This record gives sequence, structure tokens and C-alpha cells, in this order.
Amino acid sequence: MLITSKDNNKIKEVRKLLDRKYSKEKGLFVIEGNNLITEAYKNNLLVELYVLDGTEIDFDFEYTNVTEDVMKTLSNLKSTPRVLGVSKYKRTNDLGNKIIVLDNLQDPGNAGTIIRNAVAFGIDTIIFSDTSVYPYHEKVLRSTGGMIFNINIVIGNIGNYINEIKRKDIKVIGTSLHTNSYLDTLEKLEEFAIIFGNEGNGISSEVLDTCDILVKIKMNESCESLNVGVSSGIVLYHMFKG
Repeated sequence: MLITSKDNNKIKEVRKLLDRKYSKEKGLFVIEGNNLITEAYKNNLLVELYVLDGTEIDFDFEYTNVTEDVMKTLSNLKSTPRVLGVSKYKRTNDLGNKIIVLDNLQDPGNAGTIIRNAVAFGIDTIIFSDTSVYPYHEKVLRSTGGMIFNINIVIGNIGNYINEIKRKDIKVIGTSLHTNSYLDTLEKLEEFAIIFGNEGNGISSEVLDTCDILVKIKMNESCESLNVGVSSGIVLYHMFKG
């Protein structure tokens, strides 16, 4: 099947998924490029696949051919993708016992880095606050390297989630420059939730008040702070190696 019209109903529906509100409502999002599509396919999350007419794909999945003009309308990228898909969220109600909470994180690159670090170091779930960058934004997706399909992600009111975590007697650890406790003094924990805050302002005061422990990374005095994506890798590696 070849779709040649930008006004095709299927094409209109995919285009609507580029809107954050509609994407959340449907539990679906758009993915572009072989890497993301392959990871979605491997995790049984790929729902639809659109292929630029004349392009060959190397895995067994039913797809729809589209013209270049149609493909351009489905993408926010400057260059036209050769393959584009629609994926379901990877989501479960069980948060697990190794959790990241993101409080008003804004940068897509940082979000993508944290997702990759989380998968590398055995995190079960990442909770994005309602005010954080949308984890299924195309810039976040590209920076995850496909790892977004290998971890549970939820979006919502982090105060409610922190209350749920505390009811399970899981320790809540905040990352903050305004503490005298260093990461390397933190005991080995089998269950924990680690909070990372906004790039400019850190964790909000309301969320800080819910933390059981505050820690910071020991570093050279000439360096005031680290990028939150880099910091997450250091913190999570410490927790992973024990």
C-alpha cells in the first residue's frame, strides 16, 4: 500500500501524535530512524510502521509505504526520515525498588542521558514530574539511543509518587549542593529512590522536604557543579557497584 496524500486519515492521526497532550491521551508516540524502530520492535511495542517509498527494511513487520511529501509531514526533523513508526509506551504500575524521580527537568539531552544511565545501572522506573520535559519528545528519544524501550517510565505528580514510595519503606535520596553529606558515604541500599532536580534550581524545596537523605558528589573546589546528566551517571554507578 502506498499513501500519497497528506490528508489521508491514517497520516492525520499520526501527525496528531506529535502533540504532547494527544500523545499522552493515546499512550502512543512517534519514533523516527532505524535504531528506535528496531528497539521498539524487539520489545513488542511497535504499533505502526511507515516506510519511504523505495526503502527496504530488514525485519518482519507489516508496513505502509509513503511518498517523501507525506513523510515530511509526519516528522519534525530537518531531514526526511526513511522509516517512521508509532510505538506504545513501555509502562507498568509496579515501580520496582530502584527508582529515579525527575523534578522539573527541562533539557531533552539531559533526560535522554539519564534514561541511558538508568538502563545501564539497573534502575526499574523513572518518574517524570508533570512539569518536566516530555520523555517521548523527539529530541529525548534520539538521545536515549533506543534505551527508552528498556525501562519503565511514568509521568505525573511526583509528590503522590514519593508518598507511594515512602509507604513501601523505600529510602528517598535527594541530590543537592546544599548538604555536607557526600555520595561516597552513602551505604549500600537494595531499595532506593533518587531525585534529580531542575538544571538551574535543583530540587524544589517542597520535594527536598520529603527526602530521607541528601547527598552531593565530592569534586575539585574549582568546579562548582556538574551537568545533571553527568551527575546522574556518577550517582547511579555508585549505587550500582555498591
